[in-house]
Amino acid sequence: MRIKACNQNQLKGQYTSFVDLAFNPMSHALDVLGGITAEQFLTEYWQKKPLLVRNALPEIIGLLEPDDVKELALEEDVSARLIRQKNKDPNEWHVKSSPLTKGDFQKLPNLWTILVQAVDHYSFDVAELWKKFPFIPQWRRDDIMVSYAPKGGSVGKHFDFYDVFLVQGYGHRRWQLGQMCDESTQFIPDQPLKLLADMDVQFDEILSPGDLLYVPPGLAHYGVAEDDCLTYSFGFRMPNLSEMIDQVSDKFAENALLKNPLVDVARQQTANIGEINSTEFSYLKAELLNYLSQAPEFDAAIMSYMSQSNYPNSIPEPDEIAAEDLIEIIGTGYQLILEPASKLLYRTQADGLDFWANGENVCISKSFENQLKQIADGQSIAFDENLNQPEYLEDIAELLNNAVVMLLPPN
Repeated sequence: MRIKACNQNQLKGQYTSFVDLAFNPMSHALDVLGGITAEQFLTEYWQKKPLLVRNALPEIIGLLEPDDVKELALEEDVSARLIRQKNKDPNEWHVKSSPLTKGDFQKLPNLWTILVQAVDHYSFDVAELWKKFPFIPQWRRDDIMVSYAPKGGSVGKHFDFYDVFLVQGYGHRRWQLGQMCDESTQFIPDQPLKLLADMDVQFDEILSPGDLLYVPPGLAHYGVAEDDCLTYSFGFRMPNLSEMIDQVSDKFAENALLKNPLVDVARQQTANIGEINSTEFSYLKAELLNYLSQAPEFDAAIMSYMSQSNYPNSIPEPDEIAAEDLIEIIGTGYQLILEPASKLLYRTQADGLDFWANGENVCISKSFENQLKQIADGQSIAFDENLNQPEYLEDIAELLNNAVVMLLPPN
């Protein structure tokens, strides 16, 4: 399911305007940051302290209505959660994760919230809002979650381990911010959510449509709907070492040579046959660390992991298209853009650019590297005569068939 873009002219215009900004995003005063530069924000606020900006994103107002979010939550491939608080005891919480049905929305308590993940994968207008944050690389993006709640609805007092920009899109929400938390912070026991028992409130403000609140990792926060409201959460998450090690391990497992036994150490008579002596242990450890330091699988594993979509079920399965099929629409106003549900990253190597998308290495012709780089950097490419070359069209067809890019039709 795609939520239809509300304003195609606005969509196309945003692509153009942010191309200019991308040349030097750090030195521009940005409205989304309240008129300060990205450099100042990253130095003074990023991962350090909150920032409230009134009317930071006025274009978010009216993009979605509450019914849009409720309908999206019922879609088969959408990740959503319905959070309820019992009428007789609001401290008793219940959570149901997708798939959700219409029956789940019958006889709801007074206090409830619906959370829908990765709404940017289903709405072009919402996906475009990432371009308001050109100072943070694409690989740091998690998703844009949208929450709907009637008056009093909340997800409780909590903290996150990632950076988030909370933007009010509809209605009003009261936000309280408290103390910094970490891995040792205690949660209320026997609850389906990781809730804080207390919060040392140091900030208490009501956000109106278009207002933005940046919350750094670890900061306790508590949002309560003042009326029917939609809140957009722009999440930026760092990878964790456990998953990176898993990915590296999977790549090692694919190398048949690594399954061969190591050469034994220069062996002498063993006094205690149950012991691994210090020389043997050091040898095994050194062999492992030496390989890790130069393993060819290492770079590929990291790029594969970093380019994976957090919500792969939302990546569409496009109809197969051949390169020759593209010729008839050249110059008709189509724009080549990144598929909103996909992730496209690249590294600069000695022999050119190394592209990865959705966990897979992308092989394209050398001559198309610059155009694909522009797309990965968030720009759109006019599908015109400049792309009417056989090798370009072969590359584009392959990218379209793998849902890495898509063709945005003209108005």
